[in-house]
Amino acid sequence: MKLSVLVGASIALVLSGSALANADLAKAKNCLSCHAVDNKIVGPGFKDVAKKYAGDKTAEAKLATKVVKGGSGVWGAIAMPANPQVSEAEAKILVKWVLALK
Repeated sequence: MKLSVLVGASIALVLSGSALANADLAKAKNCLSCHAVDNKIVGPGFKDVAKKYAGDKTAEAKLATKVVKGGSGVWGAIAMPANPQVSEAEAKILVKWVLALK
C-alpha cells in the first residue's frame, strides 16, 4: 500500500512540474532559438502552432516527426531544420507541451 501512495505522489509531482520541465526541455534543445511561446521569431510562436493544429488528431505524430527531421512549406519559405539532437521521445514531450498551450 505504501508503494502505491509513493508512486501516486511521484506522478502528481511530475505532472505538476511538467509545464516548466517542458519549457526547460525546449530551451535545452535550442527550440527557443527560433521559436517563442507567444510570438514569431524565425518560426511561428508555439501558441500559434497550438491554434493551427487544435482538433487535429494527427498533429502530435506529424509535428514530432517534423521536430526531428525538419520540414518546410507550412509556415512560409523558411524551412525548419532537422534536429538530430532531439530524440523521438523528447519530440513527443515537446509537441504535447506545445499543443497544450492556449
